[in-house]
Amino acid sequence: MISEFQDLSDKIDRLAQLTQSLRAENYLLRQANTLLSAENLAFKERLIEAQRRVEALLDELPKPPDAPDAEEEPAADASVADASVADASAQEAPRDPNAPIPPHLAHAQRQGAR
Repeated sequence: MISEFQDLSDKIDRLAQLTQSLRAENYLLRQANTLLSAENLAFKERLIEAQRRVEALLDELPKPPDAPDAEEEPAADASVADASVADASAQEAPRDPNAPIPPHLAHAQRQGAR
């Protein structure tokens, strides 16, 4: 009977040690998660700033001589191409409104708005 109590006591001690080690690991994981979240946010901010700078550079570039002016009517082929791009983008999953827009898409959107 005493050995059964001793076995139970040993199991309780191991359980207490395991609980403490899991709590310590959980604490370290929470700290790492906090640091990685902050780092991720900083990277997102850098990416958005780089995107803005690239967009500003793209706006400063001169138009190619063979490109139509914004005032001119687009050719029929261009409207067909625009429709196919719109159809393709409509089939994609909806974007997160808070996610940054990739520079090539942002530039295309600005060109379409002109």
